[in-house]
Amino acid sequence: MKNRRQFVKAALLSAGLAVCASAFAQKAPIRIGALNPYSGPLALYGTEVTRGYELAVDRINSSGGLLGGRMIELVRGDVTNPQQGIATVEQLVTRDKVDLFIGTYISAISLTASDAALRYNKLYWETNAVAQQLTERGLPNFVRSGPDGSAFANTSSAAVKEMIAPALKKDVRDLKVWIESEDSIYGSTIAQAQKRILEAFGAKVVGVGSHSARTIDLNDTVLRIKQAGPDVVIQTGYVPDGNLLLRTLRDQGVKPGAILMVGTGDTAETLQALGEAYMNGIVVVGYPRNDITESYGPGSKAYLEAYRAKFKADPIAPQSMNAFSGMMMLAEAIQASGSVEPEKVREAASKMDKPENSYPSGYGVRFDKNFQNQRAQFTGSQWQSGKLVTVYPAKAVQSGVSLRPLGRP
Repeated sequence: MKNRRQFVKAALLSAGLAVCASAFAQKAPIRIGALNPYSGPLALYGTEVTRGYELAVDRINSSGGLLGGRMIELVRGDVTNPQQGIATVEQLVTRDKVDLFIGTYISAISLTASDAALRYNKLYWETNAVAQQLTERGLPNFVRSGPDGSAFANTSSAAVKEMIAPALKKDVRDLKVWIESEDSIYGSTIAQAQKRILEAFGAKVVGVGSHSARTIDLNDTVLRIKQAGPDVVIQTGYVPDGNLLLRTLRDQGVKPGAILMVGTGDTAETLQALGEAYMNGIVVVGYPRNDITESYGPGSKAYLEAYRAKFKADPIAPQSMNAFSGMMMLAEAIQASGSVEPEKVREAASKMDKPENSYPSGYGVRFDKNFQNQRAQFTGSQWQSGKLVTVYPAKAVQSGVSLRPLGRP
């Protein structure tokens, strides 16, 4: 009798442990590989993108996680160049057992890393890289929640026509424009589109130049700009080459009527490198900032408060709020799909339909056939008295804010 009772107790204990083990397995975390440069010259901005992911994960996990209580766990993958993207994906899949990937600050890295992820049948959810080629490839594991290069080209070109030309008291057809960019798929595709759009508006594109994002000398480029005598200089690139171009324009005394920075020029690093007096008046087209109106970006103020509470500082760059919005969209797609498998998440994403001004960044969500979000747009801001202020489009602009003079000191 005693042996029988012991047997029953053992059986019940074994069954209980089995149930607990099963429950634990069901609650295993969703591991997401966050691919960004966390070392090298762009580490500050790769980290900033990931801060947006972290804030989204905090919100999701505090609300009970996904898929019946699975918490999200971010696994950082340091990627500073395209080749490293392949190796890091392999490492995160085989060693760290990630379920899917999210990224990244650099388009060329996204290109190789997403292809590597496909070989392991892992979803690659892109939030920040903007090159057109990324979605045009039609990879079956790829989704982009943020705006693409065409949005950069469209917004910057529209800002020249609708905002800069009137400020210079010129018709757009009388404007002379120089287009400069870094030479990877990111900058070059945007520059080509800018040229096409601006020429369709009637503007005179007097030069198109390109350079390596790692260049240490842009004197020849600025000499060509000086000889062309443009009213507007447009630069698309990253922080190091953008700062270098501005310093070289300043040092050579080249003073176009307006400077428009695209995708760069919006950080404290640039302000420190050039100084307040020089930066005042420069226009930047980039990710929506925290000073947008709450009607444009609902939740943008709450995002700023959460950022300050977690990191004890203001955002370094607007890329983080864009990343936050993208991670929230990914969570919605995972929850709707009931899975982390690429085909199921993409199927759920294809059915997402939210109007613009639904997320803190001002985005909505509706994916086209290539899984590019069609309701994600950039905004325009201007350096005024040592800080950036949103000035475009009108719906995003705070009451009392207006465009200030554009010229160089």
